[in-house]
Amino acid sequence: MSSQAVEIEILGRTIKVNCPVGQETALRAAAADFDNRLNELSQRTKISNPEQLLMFTGLNICSELHNERKEFNSNADSLSERIGQITETLTEALQNQPQR
Repeated sequence: MSSQAVEIEILGRTIKVNCPVGQETALRAAAADFDNRLNELSQRTKISNPEQLLMFTGLNICSELHNERKEFNSNADSLSERIGQITETLTEALQNQPQR
């Protein structure tokens, strides 16, 4: 898959990032979200050191991702269990059908 350079802005700095063709909009949206999070954290905490902002924002995003994965896995386990119960119920119902 080919890629192209896309300009994004983070903390007031414009940088070029290689991006797979067709993913430019998603990259720009992710960069805008990241930049917004950095600015919000800076305003909320008065942290002005870019390295600290990047570190804490990265940790916050990783924490959110970890929580989302835990919830996803829990939901997947519940769904799998429910599918097993439905399969069992259907199997029993089909076995109890009168023969034709």
